[in-house]
Amino acid sequence: MSSSPEPRPGSALLQGVDRAALVVALTVRLRENGVRTDLDAARSLARALALSLPRSLGELYWTARVCLVRRRGDLEAFDAVFAAVFGDADLVGEQLSPPPASVRTKGERAPDEGPEDQGAVGGGLPWATLPNSDPSSDGEDDPRALPELRPSALEVLAEAPFDRLSEDEVRQLGRWLEELRPRLPRRRGRRHSPGPGGRRIAMRATLARARRTGWEPLELVRSAPVPRPRRVVVLCDVSGSMRSQAAAYVHLMRAFALVAGTEAFAFGTRLTRLTPLLAHGTAEEAVARATGAVRDRFGGTRIAASLRELLASHHGSAVRGAVVVVASDGWDGDPPEEMAAAMARLRRRAHRVVWANPRAAAPGFEPSTGGMAAALPFCDALVPAHTFAALRGVVAAVAAETASRPRRTG
Repeated sequence: MSSSPEPRPGSALLQGVDRAALVVALTVRLRENGVRTDLDAARSLARALALSLPRSLGELYWTARVCLVRRRGDLEAFDAVFAAVFGDADLVGEQLSPPPASVRTKGERAPDEGPEDQGAVGGGLPWATLPNSDPSSDGEDDPRALPELRPSALEVLAEAPFDRLSEDEVRQLGRWLEELRPRLPRRRGRRHSPGPGGRRIAMRATLARARRTGWEPLELVRSAPVPRPRRVVVLCDVSGSMRSQAAAYVHLMRAFALVAGTEAFAFGTRLTRLTPLLAHGTAEEAVARATGAVRDRFGGTRIAASLRELLASHHGSAVRGAVVVVASDGWDGDPPEEMAAAMARLRRRAHRVVWANPRAAAPGFEPSTGGMAAALPFCDALVPAHTFAALRGVVAAVAAETASRPRRTG
């Protein structure tokens, strides 16, 4: 093994090095040279280096050998790779120097070398250091400083209003929204399973353990209810006042329809169920089928009549105990009294009601329209829905584990 510079007093080897990348690369290099090691051994070495950095090359050698070598026949190959990798590397400086050409792997070359300057066994590890964490350094001349983090192009478009987006951008953002895969809220199920926080005593498990103690139940096994996903029902307005938001809201329904246990409906002057049309096929095909199925697009709005139609149909049972999302600006052709009566019935049957309004993000917004003002007392949450980024906020509001407030009787 070639000589290596001695560490400074109080200093440790591999300071500032991305140890995980270095360990994985060393494991791969050992396997390429015949050492039979695996990722479990690499994980042991990474944990050992995280607990205590070696202060000499000898400590590093024995730490790596104990963690990575499991067979006596692999010692010779391990010594050759270790000497080639760490023998001439600067393990003490602020930034590690890559090993010289004499210890690089065959076929690997430095950026300034020609194709004929090839090396030998064992080199080629990622001699990259972690970014400088010194708060006193501004990082202007530090090549290891983190670059300025900027949002991606889709995240920038997600902040734009719907009327400023092209059809292609809406499709891209729709796929971006669908990749979120909404996490449904949970509810208490009827089935029970053994758990330390349960109140009920699991008789079968308790008796099974009592066999070890002469049928004396010295240890009680308790059971707790198994949580189940709560159903989500999405109602989206596709009337004339929602023309610029209609395409984006179809993608919102598609995102929910991809999760089992959800129902999606569109309404203008009447109710249209879109769940089977949105849950299958590609995004473009599903949106095209759903768009063609809605016959009353960009017409009038009858929110109260659509809610009554839903509650009176055989799909009304899906609302019971569910989280209901109503995406609409609140403009309704029905009288406010009918809206209040329909929302009261919906609220009594649902677990939570979340209203997504594209106008709620406007400065100084107040629900002054007749339909929105009548529906607001029966809503658990009013969230803005004017951009795709806001639609992700709607998904987060649905997944929030918020206790239901007392239900109204009127």
